[in-house]
Amino acid sequence: MTVEMQCEATQVAEVVVPQEELVAANKVEVNEKVKKDEEEESKPNTIEKSSSYREESNFLSDLKENEKKALNELKSIVEEAILGNTLFKKEETNKSPEEEGKNEENRDTVEGKEEEKEGDLDVVEVDREISIWGVPLLPSKGDEKTNVVLLKFLRARDYKVNESFEMLKKTLQWRKDFNIQSILEEDLGSDLAPAAYMSGVDNQGHPICYNIFGVLDDEEIYNKTFGTEEKRNQFLRWRVQLMEKGIQQLDFKAGGVSSLLQINDLKNSPGPSKKEVRVATKQAVDLLQDNYPEFVAKNIFINVPFWYYAVHSLLSPFLTQRTKSKFVFVRPAKVTETLLKYIPIHEIPIQYGGLKRENEFEFSVSDCEALEILLKAGSTETIEIPAVDVESTFIWDVTIVGGEVSYKEEFVPEDETSYTIIIQKDKKVSSTIHNTFKNTEAGKVVLTIKNSSSKKKKAFYRHKINKSAI
Repeated sequence: MTVEMQCEATQVAEVVVPQEELVAANKVEVNEKVKKDEEEESKPNTIEKSSSYREESNFLSDLKENEKKALNELKSIVEEAILGNTLFKKEETNKSPEEEGKNEENRDTVEGKEEEKEGDLDVVEVDREISIWGVPLLPSKGDEKTNVVLLKFLRARDYKVNESFEMLKKTLQWRKDFNIQSILEEDLGSDLAPAAYMSGVDNQGHPICYNIFGVLDDEEIYNKTFGTEEKRNQFLRWRVQLMEKGIQQLDFKAGGVSSLLQINDLKNSPGPSKKEVRVATKQAVDLLQDNYPEFVAKNIFINVPFWYYAVHSLLSPFLTQRTKSKFVFVRPAKVTETLLKYIPIHEIPIQYGGLKRENEFEFSVSDCEALEILLKAGSTETIEIPAVDVESTFIWDVTIVGGEVSYKEEFVPEDETSYTIIIQKDKKVSSTIHNTFKNTEAGKVVLTIKNSSSKKKKAFYRHKINKSAI
């Protein structure tokens, strides 16, 4: 597993210098490195961003002065803690009474001897390879990704340096205690796979995590997942594993992608009677909030029932503006329209009005993108897919956003004496259509979309032709 808090290839160095001098020397090194980072930093071409939401910049040159100061202070503290071996709690070993007795004897023997002179040399084991999520934490290594990770903790604690450092320490300790190092290799079963999964990326390149709460209302899955304390703990471990899988897709670069987009589908979510679900879900949320700061670029709740708005309005006064700015709540009728603000149509699953199907094999990465047609009020639009080769297979997808339209499919032969073939009679549609057709003569497939309403709508389509191998 590469996502971890660990000593990736722990290097132990014996430092035969006074510890105070060691820390002081590295403080100077960190400060020089910070200046160098700011002077030499250049902005690469960034990912094209949607105007719908923007994350805070991780470029040093874009930070406010107080934010730069906080980052530099935190880097110095982290450097000192790593070199002084104070990032983790000291492991205490339970000693037997005999061992304790020997220790007392040793202390008695030492008494009366000359006290150690001030400035005596200490031998300190220093692990310079401590990392988190594959990013080195020692600032003097000069990795730009270190800044991005530390900024996450600072932003989560409103740039309060000491609180940010304590959060980092607790996260590192939790990852050690929770044995994150091995979590990606663990087989935690597939029963919960439909309940949460990673699929695709949004307009800005953020990996998308879907949480489908309705799955947890299934009685069989409910009993398998929450029936005992052991199963509930495994649920937490499974959810953390999914988070770590998503983080593996991040690059932690200043102009890159360092967070996820989260879609929460509340349709048919468990009711008040499923207490264990609420408790386990809250534990998972708390655990992710405490140990994965600033990893969610946007939290979109779809198919939101009316009662959820009431609950949210009660909690809203207790949420920070920063937290509230990341929440989006969507009623069922607006799901596709809202998701399109953040996700391209070919990455939106078909159940949400997009074109993405499970185990897609007809459209590849190179030809999966769709074209858009604006359907003005009272207008009729046609899509033509021509093919001169006989025995070709036409494949197409169409989805409608904004409401119901009239839709039909025909094959119009090139030979005017031939008859037009009706593939699909005129019918009302408001969701995704997928179809294929094999021609026996040259011609074209014509898709006709009629918007009879007074409201404009959108259609998205893609198509391809597979020619006969004969």
